[in-house]
Amino acid sequence: MGRFLRRIRKRFEESQKEKFEEEKPAVARKDIRMISGCEDAQTSADVSNVNSFRLPDPHGRAGGACTSTLLKILYKDEHIPDDDYSFTEVLRLMRGILSDKGFTQIPQLTSLNPIDVSTKFDLVPDSATGTRRAVMIGINYVGHDPGELRGCHNDVMNMKKYIMDVHGFEEDNIVILMDDGENTEPSHDNILEAYKKIISESESGDAVFLHYSGHGTKLRDDDWGEEEDGFDEALVPLDFHDNGMIRDDDLYKILIEDLPEGVHLVSLMDCCHSGTILDLPYIFKGDGEQEKMELDEGIDLDAFLGRIGGKISGLFG
Repeated sequence: MGRFLRRIRKRFEESQKEKFEEEKPAVARKDIRMISGCEDAQTSADVSNVNSFRLPDPHGRAGGACTSTLLKILYKDEHIPDDDYSFTEVLRLMRGILSDKGFTQIPQLTSLNPIDVSTKFDLVPDSATGTRRAVMIGINYVGHDPGELRGCHNDVMNMKKYIMDVHGFEEDNIVILMDDGENTEPSHDNILEAYKKIISESESGDAVFLHYSGHGTKLRDDDWGEEEDGFDEALVPLDFHDNGMIRDDDLYKILIEDLPEGVHLVSLMDCCHSGTILDLPYIFKGDGEQEKMELDEGIDLDAFLGRIGGKISGLFG
């Protein structure tokens, strides 16, 4: 693409962003962001040996590539980096480590609002001075053949240690769902209830961290038509054979529409097809090509606005 065409496209994209921001209702201005291990079309790897990522006291030998890579950057050998990393640096470092390990997945950051990705990366901003709560889900699908995973419990335990040691989360405010026979079973209903509960308990100034490590999948879009590829992304609960999947539309209603104003929410999705599983309109990919957050071309923004009560005005013709 020549410089002239690139310049025209850039102006068009900026005008789209300005129009979209003008028409967004209040529900779409909340502080919500998500880190995912791969694009919608990609699968996320299950790492056979987390010791190769030099995590602090790894719980077992297997873990998800996204979780393990992020912790290698933020908490290698149980140490916080001396220098602050920006969002751009974290995602590009993740991509570099994954590439070196032979994984093709591209980590990405999505958000309800445009984020300056050159600013400091942090799971909990300084402005979140209230209670810090977390729901952490790890599903190994024990006994499922095929489909059993090995690293999802380890992901949860390693990430739990990190958020407690570094970000001050307290044990009493962390809910764990795992199919290990000890914690609450990560069934369809239990996952949704845990998400509903943490949202209902949160208030302005609080921070919410959601971590999911397990299977993800794609299902034919059955309602709003906001997915340009025609598919919803979905989480795969332990009892999916009996009670079905948890669609991105369900997650949007519970986690985004119902989130109180002033609550900071970060979700880490370590599963396949997770790129836009919260249907957030802004995206930054750690592929080395993007310099800033852009509107996600894979989301129909007219349908998105109509779904959340905004105007449908032909943003994209």
